[in-house]
Amino acid sequence: MVDDALPEGVFVHAHALCESRQIGEGSRVWAFAHILPGARLGKDCNVCDHVFIENDVVIGNRVTIKCGVQLWDGIEVADDVFIGPNATFCNDRMPRSKCYPEVFLKTRIEARASIGANATVLPGLSIGRNAMVGAGAVVTRSVPPNAIVVGNPARIVGYVDTVDQGPASAAGQGSMDAPMRAEGVQLFRLPLIKDMRGDLTVGEFERSLPFVPRRYFMVMNVPSQEVRGEHAHRECEQLLLCVRGRCQVMTDDGRVRQEFTLDDPTLGLYLPPMTWGVQYKYSADALLLVFASHYYDADDYIRDYQGFLDTVAGGSPPP
Repeated sequence: MVDDALPEGVFVHAHALCESRQIGEGSRVWAFAHILPGARLGKDCNVCDHVFIENDVVIGNRVTIKCGVQLWDGIEVADDVFIGPNATFCNDRMPRSKCYPEVFLKTRIEARASIGANATVLPGLSIGRNAMVGAGAVVTRSVPPNAIVVGNPARIVGYVDTVDQGPASAAGQGSMDAPMRAEGVQLFRLPLIKDMRGDLTVGEFERSLPFVPRRYFMVMNVPSQEVRGEHAHRECEQLLLCVRGRCQVMTDDGRVRQEFTLDDPTLGLYLPPMTWGVQYKYSADALLLVFASHYYDADDYIRDYQGFLDTVAGGSPPP
């Protein structure tokens, strides 16, 4: 049915209970859904059967909420989010019957994120822009933008919309010939010299390699589920070599995301300034050597992904 107190174009099924009048034009509320008076929904949302939405809930535009979802006080959902059937959200880490916290923990689902069926999201977390939570995942930590997480507890297994460069090992499928689509990112094959005494690989900065380093650091003993990086540099250039074991690298220039597998010490991955970089899927024996063109400077880092995108687009650089 259409409620005259609601904006024109809002549909509320005859068997739904919609107590809120803050429902955007074009939204649809289906049978046995219950929306409390304080809830706010944007335009063109689709609220399916048996959904419950509490008072202190804000939902953006074009959001799909599938059957059997409950959104409790403190949850904020941005535009174009998909929430799958029976996804579960929490707003209290230590719940007790008839005991209420002074303030419920806030959970934020950023724009274009997707939550799979039967996933559970613990309170006080954020699901980053464009991220994807797999069906049945139990999210115990905030999910970065564009990340794909699965499992219990949920772990990052990839990033959406990436161009996969494929295996980068000498025995792999010639990823050196794959087109480099991100601005300035380059994969170097360093020479390998073999003889009966052992193998040797070498690189010469300003000859075969792109800059003279002022600093190096090594990353080791990383639990396989951990993610490192997740930042860009304004000026610093970097060269990454996985000298032992293997790890996965995701690069993002604000237009294109690429995946690289570093599993050969003769491969060096060059990251120019203003490249968002993430390293993950470390093997237990991985040793990542990173050369940097600048000394450490905290002000050179951009650690907020939206701030990075704004800077790439020509907006004001983040502080």
